[in-house]
This record gives sequence, C-alpha cells and structure tokens, in this order.
Amino acid sequence: MALDNEEVAKIAKLARIKIDDSKAPEYANSLSSIIGLVEQLQAADTSDIEPMAHPLDATQRLRSDEVTESNHREDYQTVAPATEDGLYLVPKVIE
Repeated sequence: MALDNEEVAKIAKLARIKIDDSKAPEYANSLSSIIGLVEQLQAADTSDIEPMAHPLDATQRLRSDEVTESNHREDYQTVAPATEDGLYLVPKVIE
C-alpha cells in the first residue's frame, strides 16, 4: 500500500506532528515501506505456532524467600520521643 502526500499530511495532523511539505514524499516512502513490512509479516502462516509469553522462552531466576536482615525496630525506637506498642506517637496536626 503506497501512501500519497495527502495521507501523510492527515497522519501528521492526527499525530500532532508538523512536517514540511517538501519532506512529505520522503515520509510517504518511509511509511509505505513500513506498511509493506507489516503486510509481509501478516501474510506469514502462524496457525501451527503456539503463542509464547517471552520470545526467548526464558525463565526468571528466583532466590529463596528467606529473611536476610534482622529486626532493628527496638534500636530505632529507643531514640524516638514517644512510642507505644511498637508504633511511633506523633502530635495531632489536623483538627
């Protein structure tokens, strides 16, 4: 499918892109080649191909779910002005 200058201008308006009229034939040629490539890809028979979640069929390496840091809450709360039941107490700022 070959695009003409009017179609390129319409596409540019829809995309809110300002292009020079002198470059419209160049854009028309580039867009036409892209559309041609898409048509070529759509013509490929993919009926016997199973869909894939990832093109490289890779699996994610997972680490074991284990605690690696100790709990320092008590240490942090010793310097706090006011705490209660493991929570920081702050003054009311909204009435």
